Amino acid sequence: MKEALFYVKAGGKKVRCNLCPSNCLLNDGSRGLCNARKNTGGVLETLTYGKVSSLALDPIEKKPLDYFMPGSHILSVGTFGCNFKCSFCQNYHISREMPAVRELSPSELCEAAGNLKNNIGIAFTYNEPIIWYEYVLDTSRLAKELGLKVVLVTNGYINPEPLEEIIQYVDAMNIDLKAFNDEFYRNICGGHLEPVKETIKAAVKKCHVEITNLSIPGLNDSEEEMEKMSSWLASVDKNIPFHIIPFRPMYKMTDRPLQNFRKLIELQRIAKKFLNRVII
Repeated sequence: MKEALFYVKAGGKKVRCNLCPSNCLLNDGSRGLCNARKNTGGVLETLTYGKVSSLALDPIEKKPLDYFMPGSHILSVGTFGCNFKCSFCQNYHISREMPAVRELSPSELCEAAGNLKNNIGIAFTYNEPIIWYEYVLDTSRLAKELGLKVVLVTNGYINPEPLEEIIQYVDAMNIDLKAFNDEFYRNICGGHLEPVKETIKAAVKKCHVEITNLSIPGLNDSEEEMEKMSSWLASVDKNIPFHIIPFRPMYKMTDRPLQNFRKLIELQRIAKKFLNRVII
């Protein structure tokens, strides 16, 4: 195990994790909401360091990043755990369950990335990279020294201080803006909207950013919500690429229907009133 960053002692053997806005208060022996950080005798440890559950060479457009080095490929890697508990999770088998893992040190991962033909770098994706923070930070520092690009595909649920530390090594981010109302975030994701908005505003000043919204019938796909979401994004940057992708039944939402393509076209039409790059 490796000691985690961004936590404080909270009396006795309790600790408080300050990596993300959940700010979990942990008794000795307990894990955070993310299932990736554990209090062991008053020391917060990361359980995911060097543990890789998923590894593949993907087109950059699959992240999705349509406006960052289009046509290239990137080595994509994930571990396990997440600081959200979305009931529609598309990768629940690694975010909410315990998959098989292999050990890869930061140097081994960077070496693999550097030896791959037509590969531009490393994308931390598949599950939430923020809760893999220590490994992502160490690997990203080394990757930059080796001239590799670094990409985060993230829910954006991170506190300002750790974001400021890691983003200096990040070339591009795709941030999942799951909805534009706090009730959705609280009831379906187990978080809040405002910290994600703050991450977006901070990230666009430091690296290339694209936004993804998974459109779920009857939950976050109203025309009014899309107008508010796209209008706010335009206030940050009218040129920020915005991906609206269709929901497919998954995890705890297998009884909800697929998103209608006509609905996506209508949502795209609304978003285009405010944003210059809207992709479906």
